[in-house]
Amino acid sequence: MKGLAYQLKSVRKDKFCIISFLLPIIVAVALHFTGGIDLSSIAEFHFGVLENDLSAPAVSWLERYGTVSIFKTQEELTAEINDPSTNVIGVKADGSNIRTMVSGDEIDLFCQTADTLPLLYAHREMAEQAEVTYLERSNIMEGLQNIFIAITLIAAMFMGCTFNAVNIISEKENGIDFVNQILPVTQSRLMLQKIFVGFAGGCLSAVLTACICFRLPPERIFLMLALIILSSFVAALVGLFIGKFSESLMTGVACIKVVMIVFMAVPVFFYFSGTGSLLWMLCYLVPSNAAFEGIMNLAEGGKQVIAKDMLLLMAHCVSWFLLYLSISGWKKAPVLSMVRIR
Repeated sequence: MKGLAYQLKSVRKDKFCIISFLLPIIVAVALHFTGGIDLSSIAEFHFGVLENDLSAPAVSWLERYGTVSIFKTQEELTAEINDPSTNVIGVKADGSNIRTMVSGDEIDLFCQTADTLPLLYAHREMAEQAEVTYLERSNIMEGLQNIFIAITLIAAMFMGCTFNAVNIISEKENGIDFVNQILPVTQSRLMLQKIFVGFAGGCLSAVLTACICFRLPPERIFLMLALIILSSFVAALVGLFIGKFSESLMTGVACIKVVMIVFMAVPVFFYFSGTGSLLWMLCYLVPSNAAFEGIMNLAEGGKQVIAKDMLLLMAHCVSWFLLYLSISGWKKAPVLSMVRIR
């Protein structure tokens, strides 16, 4: 217990580990509040017209489709249209019809609207006779919310990798690693202490993140907890590898960044790619892929592949654990002889 308390105390003093622990939680809080904001207004149309140019009925007709801003001069209207931060469509009178002006850097939706608006205005009387069905506008964030949450939860689960890697590298740079080699503690026991530090930190960060992001029914809470435990254990093992082969903190940080990018990028590629390809199957070699798939299925209410994901994570746990043992090797504790001086 004293060795474990020392490991936890060492991590507590490391600011890098503390930031890694808190960052997913902060992102989860931001996603939680962002999910309640309707961003559909981003797709609202904005029209710019000159003062005393269009007739009052034409302006009223434009207001049915979006917001109308009135400008006093052509220069002001042109500047607003060319502003890269806006998607304003300029509208001017063209005899009995209208013509539109865009800068060309707008989203395709606004460019297509500018192209069809004069034709729609010319046939406005026929369009008014058509039957119109109003559909509820969906939230832009709704379809991507689960993906963002799953990626954040993956980052929280695999923070144990950062914990262990930074802790081991710091001990190397401070000379504590030489002290550990002569302590009367087996290498396997020391390894388990290291694993527990990253495992506990990753689990706690992931559990707090999941509590903020998800409102799961009781039968799915235990499945989510199982995914968190298995994923955090794999992450702790990966951190041991990074710490063992990194000679400096800069090298370790670079390796951690590469691992985290792979852990988050591969599941996203897996989610959007087609099934059945060889590359799709190779994605399962990355531990986070099975965790991501399980999280998405739990978030969407399905449980059909959770058993497969858990088996894959168990296989990763056993494989990475045995691989680390084979590389590091088992060492017995050194025997300390007591010499009595007379």
